[in-house]
Amino acid sequence: MASEDLERGGGMKNRSNNSYLPGYYSSTYYAEASESHWTSWLIPLFVVANIAVFVVVMYINDCPKKNTRIEGACVAKFLGRFSFQPLRENPLFGPSSSTLEKLGALEWNKVVDGDQGWRLVTCMWLHAGVIHLLANMLSLVFIGIRLEQQFGFVRIGMIYLISGFGGSILSSLFIQHNISVGASGALFGLLGAMLSELITNWSIYTNKAAALFTLVVIIAINLAVGILPHVDNFAHIGGFLTGFLLGFILLLRPQFGWVNRQHRPADAHVKSKYKVYQYAFSLVAVVLLIVGFTVGLVMLFRGENGNEHCSWCHYLSCVPTSKWKCDN
Repeated sequence: MASEDLERGGGMKNRSNNSYLPGYYSSTYYAEASESHWTSWLIPLFVVANIAVFVVVMYINDCPKKNTRIEGACVAKFLGRFSFQPLRENPLFGPSSSTLEKLGALEWNKVVDGDQGWRLVTCMWLHAGVIHLLANMLSLVFIGIRLEQQFGFVRIGMIYLISGFGGSILSSLFIQHNISVGASGALFGLLGAMLSELITNWSIYTNKAAALFTLVVIIAINLAVGILPHVDNFAHIGGFLTGFLLGFILLLRPQFGWVNRQHRPADAHVKSKYKVYQYAFSLVAVVLLIVGFTVGLVMLFRGENGNEHCSWCHYLSCVPTSKWKCDN
């Protein structure tokens, strides 16, 4: 957003994500013939919902009627009330900060002092502009559809929504002078779940070192993008950590041979469904999730500033250079 917006406290932190799904699910997993596969419908529904919400936001924004022209003229005037704010105000081709704030963007003041905790959820359905929306929805299609086909809509839907919520909590604790919107916390949750799924199901993969390296590089690149100004990397990190822990709980695969155990002789030795380390990872993940969410929510609604407890954490979201500053 423009510097003037930031000075007014109305600047936006975009949760932008350009991740790409590695192909290890199709090439390195020994899928058993009787294992279930699902048709993906929830992720496409999420995509349609996000697009529909953006259309509604632009309709309400109504740039030709509400634009003060201080930042310039509306962009793409032929779209009528769906035209975009001036590029000096919003270079992502989208609505104004005030419109997003009114419709549910994440804002610390309103969550803590205004008792509007619902913003922790609504912000993940809003986007700062067409570019922001396209980047997130393409990522969601690449990542989410394959995961939903493998694990079903219930588990992937839970990871997406809970990770988005976790990203909002961490964002609120560290970013308290700007609004934040976007689905990237939820998207990073899916990336985190992919990583923990690979780790906890390590024994049933081949080429796992290459798959792990590819996935870690993709995650690192996407997190590195978050150190640019006006990108809410705390939402990315919070979503990633939440999804990473949820993957240990929700994405366990049975040991190889378990699915076809009924075809074995009656006196054959049957392995347990999961390995001991899988149960251990799940237990630790459950504890960490409960502790993390409890501590995060308590700190948030007590009005605490995360930066006061971690003097260097602000560098995780923006690293100042000669080209830009990282003021609030």
